[in-house]
Amino acid sequence: MEKKEGKHAWTVTVGTKGQIVIPKEARDIFGIKPGDALLILGDDKQGMAIPPKEMFASYFEQIFGNKK
Repeated sequence: MEKKEGKHAWTVTVGTKGQIVIPKEARDIFGIKPGDALLILGDDKQGMAIPPKEMFASYFEQIFGNKK
């Protein structure tokens, strides 16, 4: 199977405390460092996603509106 540029897939194991380890290659590609906060989005039908941290503000505004 041919790998598409910019597309990645990894497997992770969920530990007994519900924790997962993000593979080093993924951490390197996406610049994830110890102590970073990650946003996990979920949809009952489509599954889960971990968007880039640069998208946090955009997702929060879409979910909660612009509450200033």
